[in-house]
Amino acid sequence: MRFLAFALAAGAGLTQAARVIYDWNITYVNVNPDNLFERQVVGVNGKWPLPPIHVNIGDTLVINTHNNLDIPTSLHSHGLFQNNTPWMDGPVGVTQCAIPPNYNLTYEINITQHGSYWIHSHYMGQYMDGLRGPLILHNVNETYKYDEDVIVTVSDWYHQQSSDNLNTFLSVYNPTGAEPVPQSGLINDSANTTFTFTPGRTYRLRFINMSGFSTFYLSIDGHALDIIEVDGVETQRTTVDSFYLTAAQRISVIVTAKNNTDLNYYMHADMAVDMFDTMPPDLNPNITAPIYYNTNHQNFAPSQDIGMASTFDDFVLAPLVNASVPEPDQSLNLTFNFDVTTDGTNRGMFNELPYLQPKVPTLNTMLGMGNLSNNVDVYGPQTMAFMMKHLDFIEVAVSNFDAGNHPFHLHGHVFYMVGRGNGTWTGDRSQAEWFSNPMSRDTILINSLTFVVLRFRADNPGPWFFHCHIDWHLESGLAATFIVAPDVAQQRMTLPQAFKDVCTAGGNPAEGNAAGKQGLDLSGAPSGVTLIYDGFTAKGKGAMAACILCALIGMASIIFYALSDPEKKARAIADAKLAADSPDS
Repeated sequence: MRFLAFALAAGAGLTQAARVIYDWNITYVNVNPDNLFERQVVGVNGKWPLPPIHVNIGDTLVINTHNNLDIPTSLHSHGLFQNNTPWMDGPVGVTQCAIPPNYNLTYEINITQHGSYWIHSHYMGQYMDGLRGPLILHNVNETYKYDEDVIVTVSDWYHQQSSDNLNTFLSVYNPTGAEPVPQSGLINDSANTTFTFTPGRTYRLRFINMSGFSTFYLSIDGHALDIIEVDGVETQRTTVDSFYLTAAQRISVIVTAKNNTDLNYYMHADMAVDMFDTMPPDLNPNITAPIYYNTNHQNFAPSQDIGMASTFDDFVLAPLVNASVPEPDQSLNLTFNFDVTTDGTNRGMFNELPYLQPKVPTLNTMLGMGNLSNNVDVYGPQTMAFMMKHLDFIEVAVSNFDAGNHPFHLHGHVFYMVGRGNGTWTGDRSQAEWFSNPMSRDTILINSLTFVVLRFRADNPGPWFFHCHIDWHLESGLAATFIVAPDVAQQRMTLPQAFKDVCTAGGNPAEGNAAGKQGLDLSGAPSGVTLIYDGFTAKGKGAMAACILCALIGMASIIFYALSDPEKKARAIADAKLAADSPDS
């Protein structure tokens, strides 16, 4: 890693912006973070876990990436808007082709935000193999004051490679869609993490959930937690005893240390076990890390851990700057569920259709198809594309038909959490609980059999993924693409040659529609994985009619042959005569 800084101003009030450069050789590493199983993970420069990235607002972050794996990869800076550079966003099939083995690609990101973020692979569940780490964007003048800045990551951990787990999950032998359950949970990528507090000092703890599946409930015995940031958005200071983080969410809290060293304390990170279809007997879902005031003794305060009994509610948090939320210009109604599809697998889907990755990245299609880019059809039959006009205020109502809770993330934007309710959103505004000063964030938990109403300004031209951040569910198809202002995107930007070359290097088409063709000829575009038809098709009706006809012919044949046998015929006549002569007849 190296740093190159350039002065932007001189004299009083000097401000500095830097070009912060990281050289990342993405490699395999063998590690045993939970002390239970050594396995191969994906690291950087021969090391794991990944070192945190630190940059300041106004800096330019450059990551020179070399893929030294035997499989493709990509990098997504989670929560960064990527204004006017959507090709730096990272999701394969949406804004780029995957980086093939033994290939280089540079990500260059203008830092216009501040807060707690993270960077991870956005390819085939790969970040659950370790390719993820904290990304901290510092403000020049922080709103809240503290003495020390501490990163706390939580994550679930699997002993099997994600590719193996994904093959098991998306299998005809898993018709219920039971997700792989992790073998353990980690704090700061280790089962041995400890913290040290100095009496009287004030700490900013940046909690980041880098899980592929698990929600965590966080608390610290004997300490109040003052929330000051949610997903990079500053909040009014709010005191809680505990809070949850779904996969991909972040929360910063201010914690003031005690004034004496008589006791040490435990930090608790409890996994939400209601998400697991099975509970492995060896899994410990209640992860702890000691916070030492005095390492010379082992006197710990009584546990106050309540885990999933937490009453935390992120909807009641208030933004630092009061929100102004106009009525929407466009409304989308999305429902999601899981079901067995025509390929025999259990898949997640919006509006009864699973997402399938197009042959050409959606961004390449948007920037290269001229006026056709305004036609949603050009992006493919199962890219789940929704067209949005520049600067329109968009309302997205999402109803959860599933028995589980799901975290949803929107790329390129934050959204206001304006409403929620039980059951299915019908458009009747009296059925929802509304919030006049709603919090903004980029990832939200939608509870089972409930709906949420989100709003955001479509002010960032580009194709932006909206998907479940349980990575198993994303790979099964629980995703949509929001196509924001393709006409404006074409006026403002040109796709860099490097992001065409990476497609060619991987054997993929770099331009055209979702099928890699021109115009609206979409033959060959990924499609055809749909819900199994609930009823009789024309062929089914024909088959049923044939079965009924065969049955009638069979019964008639039995009767005919029975009556054609003289002995049986005589016996039948005698039985009929006896019945007629009976006194009861």
